[in-house]
Amino acid sequence: MGTLSIELFAEEAPITVENFIAYIDAGFYDGVDGLGATVFHRVIPGFVIQGGGLTDELVGKATMPAIVNEHGVSGLTNLRGTLSMARTNDPNSATSQFFVNVVDNAGLDSGDGYAVFAQVVEGMDVVDAIVAVPTTTVGQFEDVPVDAITITSVTLE
Repeated sequence: MGTLSIELFAEEAPITVENFIAYIDAGFYDGVDGLGATVFHRVIPGFVIQGGGLTDELVGKATMPAIVNEHGVSGLTNLRGTLSMARTNDPNSATSQFFVNVVDNAGLDSGDGYAVFAQVVEGMDVVDAIVAVPTTTVGQFEDVPVDAITITSVTLE
């Protein structure tokens, strides 16, 4: 749907950024690893777009070990346009999945919170276009775009 350019916050969230870069270097997100590209599989207007863990067939890719949650250490908050790590109820369970906040999400900063590690610097119009697509439920997954939104290329500069 377009290109996103993000700035990584390596100083504020070094563990999370190192983890994200390791997935990029492995070709995990865009499928250069030969195991399929990942998609934005969770699109919720007024909240987030989430991706980075499932293929277009909604099959989870094998991930590296989980990382420690840097929320609360970094001083960063879940504002519109920031990227954070998705996780389970275990605060230290983030692996490959991330989300882009489409609004300010102060609720994601309370308690154990969600670790912000980057900011969209170009392409919020693309994020807004993604969050506006029609969604459906597929098996256990809700808020899945009707037409897959695939990550086709990831590069570091």
